[in-house]
Amino acid sequence: MNTFFAETDAVGGSLGLSAAVAALPLVTFFIMLLGVKARAHVAGLVSLIVAILVAIFGFSMPWDLAGMSAIRGGLYGAFPIVWVILMAIWFYQITVLSGRFEDLRRTFDAIGGGDLRIQAILIAFCFGGLLEALAGFGAPVAITATMILALGVKPLKAAITVLIANTAPVAFGAVAIPITTAGEVGGKDAATIGAIVGHQAPFLAFFVPLILLFILDGMKGVKDAWVPAVIIGASFAVAQWFTATYFAYQLTDVIACIVSLGVAVVFLRFWKPRGVAGVRERYNLPPLDVNAKSDLTPMRVWMALMPYAIVVLIFGIANLATGVATWLKTTNVAVHMPLLKERLVTAAGKPVKSDYSFTWLNNPGSFLLISGIIVAILYMIFNEKGRYALRFGDVVQEIGRTAYRMRYSALTIVLVLALAYVMNYSGQTVAMGEFVAGLGPIYAFLAPSLGWIGTAVTGSDTSANALFSKLQVAAADNLSHQGVTGVTPELLLAANTTGGVVGKMISPQSLAIAATAVDMEGKESEIFKAVLPWSMVFLLAVCTLVFLQTNVLHFLVTGH
Repeated sequence: MNTFFAETDAVGGSLGLSAAVAALPLVTFFIMLLGVKARAHVAGLVSLIVAILVAIFGFSMPWDLAGMSAIRGGLYGAFPIVWVILMAIWFYQITVLSGRFEDLRRTFDAIGGGDLRIQAILIAFCFGGLLEALAGFGAPVAITATMILALGVKPLKAAITVLIANTAPVAFGAVAIPITTAGEVGGKDAATIGAIVGHQAPFLAFFVPLILLFILDGMKGVKDAWVPAVIIGASFAVAQWFTATYFAYQLTDVIACIVSLGVAVVFLRFWKPRGVAGVRERYNLPPLDVNAKSDLTPMRVWMALMPYAIVVLIFGIANLATGVATWLKTTNVAVHMPLLKERLVTAAGKPVKSDYSFTWLNNPGSFLLISGIIVAILYMIFNEKGRYALRFGDVVQEIGRTAYRMRYSALTIVLVLALAYVMNYSGQTVAMGEFVAGLGPIYAFLAPSLGWIGTAVTGSDTSANALFSKLQVAAADNLSHQGVTGVTPELLLAANTTGGVVGKMISPQSLAIAATAVDMEGKESEIFKAVLPWSMVFLLAVCTLVFLQTNVLHFLVTGH
């Protein structure tokens, strides 16, 4: 049988040359976006073709395996990734169709004193973090982007805001699946890795609200509202640190988001926003009528918040109730991929795991569908004498309208995941990783860049850890043999996870999701150019922190 295993030095027997050739698909994608200014799905298609050609002619992968790798990735892109995003936007649209979203906006007005900057931080950072903790898969970006857009924030700023806000919680997203994966693949204790990540991610979390202020309203916004931004960031960071270190790393984001949101609500009862009139004028919004009496009743506030309470409840039961979570896994359907299962092997001759798991029920999209149906039914029952009339037919039709609206973004995501799987199975991604890992002692500084690359390619911190965890452990062992002190496998696994956090905002998948949510389909390149500098700054900060953890800040690894 004509089997294939990935060789990371396949091009001319040189790891460096192989890594350079392996980078061509990614370079092509970003050149197409920024240089040619092609639409994202066109850039994805061209890059996929380049990846297949590199796999065949550079890494000697048989053409049929390269094609089947693309199909395998495309399937995963379509389901569950596109399914999750479709359901997230549809779920939001239910609140719009019912008229309840306007009440939600006014509720955030009341909490933030009419300051859209504070409201945007509460939605993108605190609420978005809670969605990331439970759902992941792009759902937080899709939902919070539409909510911030409704506040009056311009589409580009809304997209940038949610992508940057989504950095801090990603490491512990979807009940800390990235960290659990790092532990399983790397053969190390996940709780120890989670504790180290809990000593890295909070440094990002503290500064994110201040950065969001700057994005939303420049230095004027920072001067006006730095106090609540610091309070929100600090409370999130402290809760994240404590939970990851002393409690349960799986619940880190859930607790951090609830704590920061609660602290913000209490603080804003005593602190009055400054410059509200100015920011509303700069956003061309009508002046805030401070004398107007709100007709929001407690019942209307509850009905506006109720959809998201149901989301938290459904996701909490699905992920945290052991019996339910175990049962849900039994509903997964394993689909064997022809060719890949028989012919794709490791260097040792063992089959590479290539089955496609059809998680028709056990995925965030299906949980959102269930949540949406429950919300729609409750809205139809409690319609306050027709004031919030909602027809079930409209709810069903909205799925079709949403699917049509995001058709190009869906195609982009399918193509990007196809690209990622071709690069992964052919050895291109690992070739880049091994090249970076072979740079000697400086690797302690560069370790997070592997997670950054992996997440930028796949759109998933979990996937980045699945790709590079073994490599990070091997790199730590090699550095130890070279006499480099302070570098432990757990530290590098944590570095891979936190590096992936700051790479997610430039992932083509994330760009497509954000563009769809804010009605900027085809303008992904504008979003990319805006978030790339922030991603690089964050990466430099994480690399510096990890390097310091190998020496002067080693107590952040050992705990003493």
